Amino acid sequence: MTEVLYLKDCYLKEFDATVISVKDNKYITLDKTAFYPVSGGQPNDTGKIISSGIEYNVIFVGKFDNNISHEVDKEGLKQGDKVHCIIDWNRRYKLMRMHTAAHILDSVIHKESGALFTGNQLGEDKSRLDFNLETFDREKMQSYITKANEEIKKSKEVKISFMPKEEASKLSMLLEWDYGDMKELRVIDIEGIDKQPCGGTHIKNTSEIKEIIFDSVDNKGKGRKRIYFKLKD
Repeated sequence: MTEVLYLKDCYLKEFDATVISVKDNKYITLDKTAFYPVSGGQPNDTGKIISSGIEYNVIFVGKFDNNISHEVDKEGLKQGDKVHCIIDWNRRYKLMRMHTAAHILDSVIHKESGALFTGNQLGEDKSRLDFNLETFDREKMQSYITKANEEIKKSKEVKISFMPKEEASKLSMLLEWDYGDMKELRVIDIEGIDKQPCGGTHIKNTSEIKEIIFDSVDNKGKGRKRIYFKLKD
């Protein structure tokens, strides 16, 4: 099984690894990886795998049967190859900021309204959060974002820990989520603001977010409301 480096260090930009399998000449499994696979509303990382001076662009990363697979843009990598890997840091960092911002906004909305989180989709430029709210309007959503920005300005640390699944799952504000047969969950703790089980990548301090900018709201039906937001550059 691949050693998952980003679970403990989201800021790791480069790493060395060994190819342990190649499927259909372009799906690469490594003995360790810092590439994030698409999951939980967070897009996959992109970047490069370099072997013997040849660069292979990583165009998709997914998790299949508990293994992380890296799709590259050309053939050539072989089992046993020693490789150097580089994350597209600009893309990753944007998504890290978005993910931590989403946790803070999610927490504020839950505390203010009691609504549970039903889904999300993070993007480099714009993201969305879905909630089981019955009614809301632009003014109310703007007030939630204002409160979230007040929390962001406190420059609180974002810490990573690991907890037994039974204990960690009680922290969740998700309406539904299946943690499968996992015995331990990774927990993201935004000091004094939010504490949630999460496998995604996050920044180290809320000050890195700068500011959440309200974009729009959308009514997706009874008990299904959506908010779109951006971040200040």
